[in-house]
Amino acid sequence: MAYKIAIDPGHGGRDPGAVYEGRQEKDDNLDLALAVGQILEDSGIDVVYTRVEDVYNTPFEKATMANNSGADLFVSFHRNAMPTPGSASGAEVLVYEDEGLPAEVARSVLAELAEAGFTDRGVIERKNLVVLRRTQMPAVLLEVGFIDNTEDNQLFDGAFDQIAQGIAEGILDATGMGAPQQAVPAQAMPSQEMLSPVMPQQEMPSMEAPLSLEAENVPAQGAETLYRVQVGAYRDSTYAYDMLNQLLAAGFPAFIIYEDNLYHVQVGAFARLENAIRMERTLREAGYNTYITT
Repeated sequence: MAYKIAIDPGHGGRDPGAVYEGRQEKDDNLDLALAVGQILEDSGIDVVYTRVEDVYNTPFEKATMANNSGADLFVSFHRNAMPTPGSASGAEVLVYEDEGLPAEVARSVLAELAEAGFTDRGVIERKNLVVLRRTQMPAVLLEVGFIDNTEDNQLFDGAFDQIAQGIAEGILDATGMGAPQQAVPAQAMPSQEMLSPVMPQQEMPSMEAPLSLEAENVPAQGAETLYRVQVGAYRDSTYAYDMLNQLLAAGFPAFIIYEDNLYHVQVGAFARLENAIRMERTLREAGYNTYITT
């Protein structure tokens, strides 16, 4: 049976990830993930994707997709950012625990990214990320340079093929799957329609578990009253998306509503007030300042 790798292009759809001067992380993630995935496929690896186009799924759903696929390894693609643009650069790899196959894949990939020109920022344990905590197979999350750093972006664009080839080679070396095939020229890459995303084979949990934004049930005008838990309201969308991503990474069904010139970060949409109260209590226990709104 072929070795199977689940490829996760981070963010997507209404969640752009980090944004800098019009450049959106979700687009870089998808481009690089598809390129690496194609190299792995050409090397005989069975590759499945959490997305192959600009769509959104929660981190919990992505972990579920990977689990249902029976993958042997989960690789999530991201780019980094700092509160002060340009204040950091380089590549790092996040793991649940710095041991075993994730540690080997992380260091192997970082060595290849350093060869391509990125500063090696090391392996970092992150136990609060859903895609590392909820996946049932070894998992790594790649931060391929800082999207708010001009030099990192120039490197990402200028050495794109080398970066994709290096990541694939790092994965194959660490897993013992052999040397990868050379990168396919861009014009020969398959269209997104040719790649099939992994879809969950079981029903998603109830509202008390993480849901996708598509299932958040934010009330339309004229709909019945639904109770939502507000975690913050910001004039600057950057801070709102930082909070959104933090909540999503923790497994909460969060979303943003733009109203009265503010970005309102909210969680859940409940027909019963007691369910909203239960969610607010959970959020408060996790350290968030909250109140219930409709």
